[in-house]
Amino acid sequence: MDYSNLLLIAAISYVLGSIPNGLIIGRSFCDIDLRQFGSKNIGATNAYRVLGPWPALWVFLTDAAKGVLGVYIGQFLDGSALALLIGGIAAIAGHNWSIFLKFKGGRGVATGLGVIAILVPKVTAIVFAVWAVIVYISRYVSLASIVAAALVPILMWLFNEKIEFYYFGLLAAAFVIVRHRPNIERLLKGNELKIKSGSANKGSEKEK
Repeated sequence: MDYSNLLLIAAISYVLGSIPNGLIIGRSFCDIDLRQFGSKNIGATNAYRVLGPWPALWVFLTDAAKGVLGVYIGQFLDGSALALLIGGIAAIAGHNWSIFLKFKGGRGVATGLGVIAILVPKVTAIVFAVWAVIVYISRYVSLASIVAAALVPILMWLFNEKIEFYYFGLLAAAFVIVRHRPNIERLLKGNELKIKSGSANKGSEKEK
């Protein structure tokens, strides 16, 4: 096993994952710094709340693309299952702890979805459907993301996916759930914000 290749994959994918798409899109197209409004998060949910649906869609797609590219970097430079996973994990880590944002970042949901979309598309389809139903019923994106993340390793085990992918599912779920710890606390207290489309001039509501 060429460990130098794995280190290169991790480094490239981490830097790629660190690109703060929400911040770039908010500033470039709406002259808004997402870190100053709503939940102050740079992910698609806060972009939807602050900037509206179309900018949020682009944030979601570009964040998911980071996960996809992380996996493909692993495929291109090595090709082993471990290399694919390292590329995906590094991209998620970069998104969550961005080198460009003093090691702060998003929740890793969209980037993680991009990773599993390539590794286990059948699981991804089910997880996304569950996520969408929970969001539609409850209007809590955080709740949907936590449940969807927890489902990933369960479904991987049920579908008998590669053991490496199963362990990745466990790690990715832990990433997402830990990053949602403040949201879990607000859900338990009943003061978590529900999803509501906004615009740049309506994003001043602070998250409790």
